[in-house]
Amino acid sequence: MVNVGIVGLGFMGVTHIKAYQKIQGVRIAAICDAARLPVNGDFSTISGNIGDSAPLKLDMNQVKATKNMDDLLQDHSVDLIDLCVPTLAHTKLAVAALKAGKHVMCEKPMARTAAQAKEIADTAASSKGFFMPAMCLRFWPEWAWVKKAMGNKAYGRTLAARFRRVGTVPTWGREHFLDGAKSGGALLDLHIHDSDFVQFCFGRPQAVFSTGFSNLSGAIDHVVTQYQVEGGASVSAEGGWAMTDGFGFNMAYTFIFENATVDYDLARGADALRLFEKGEKPRTITCEGGDGYIGELSHMIESINNKRQPSIVTARDGQSAVEICEAEEKSIKTGALVRLQ
Repeated sequence: MVNVGIVGLGFMGVTHIKAYQKIQGVRIAAICDAARLPVNGDFSTISGNIGDSAPLKLDMNQVKATKNMDDLLQDHSVDLIDLCVPTLAHTKLAVAALKAGKHVMCEKPMARTAAQAKEIADTAASSKGFFMPAMCLRFWPEWAWVKKAMGNKAYGRTLAARFRRVGTVPTWGREHFLDGAKSGGALLDLHIHDSDFVQFCFGRPQAVFSTGFSNLSGAIDHVVTQYQVEGGASVSAEGGWAMTDGFGFNMAYTFIFENATVDYDLARGADALRLFEKGEKPRTITCEGGDGYIGELSHMIESINNKRQPSIVTARDGQSAVEICEAEEKSIKTGALVRLQ
């Protein structure tokens, strides 16, 4: 049994709790939040833009509650610290938990800056505990499906890939999201999912060329990036939260292979993933399994149980994703192609 302490009880904290409840061999042992700590375990008022919207109620007779994470670090029964706090707190709390010998799951972005992300990754490299950034897109069934199709060349060589992740500013935590100095804007908090998936599929980009703007947070609120990748595929991604209220949220991708086109659009519901294959009628692909949150947390639990570092996404991957986003920001500000080391 892996005992988990959740730190941060907003939308992502509640989302992670719900996911853990669907994974065998896990117990929510403790919850921690400096400001929001419902003593009755009722989280029914907390919701977000994706995932399970069912109300959550914890039995607080079985769960330790505290406003101080040090209580969890000193509790030998807590194996895994799951950080769902605002981005600026990631570095301090992740480093403290790793130095205390705990395993650490950390919501994206891994840190506000690449330098801070490197500090976490460096600490994790010499830590007894494992560290994993919560890049859930790598585990989302429809994204995992297309990554596998690309890897085994099921439809031939990959010629192009386009990603899109757009919406309005999150209704929760706006005091954080709308302060770009804290959140990094949509570039770092939202678009980073697709920047990371690009490196997952194609390797770390060689260079980026980005355009975008800021009109809400003081940081980049909308970005369109062209990635130069090994192999020469045409790869681009659009991300932002500058849509007018009422637009909602959408995520999508299109892969053009030599012998097929794969198109995913969340707005199509049950027909979200469509395959257009040469010589065949268009068809809907249905992927098995839970969402990406269940997938990523299951991977961390399996890694702990098997005493092996997480492999699908690593601390260095999380660091690299922040570095890519910083290169995109530099490209927007300079109007120039930016090469990555």
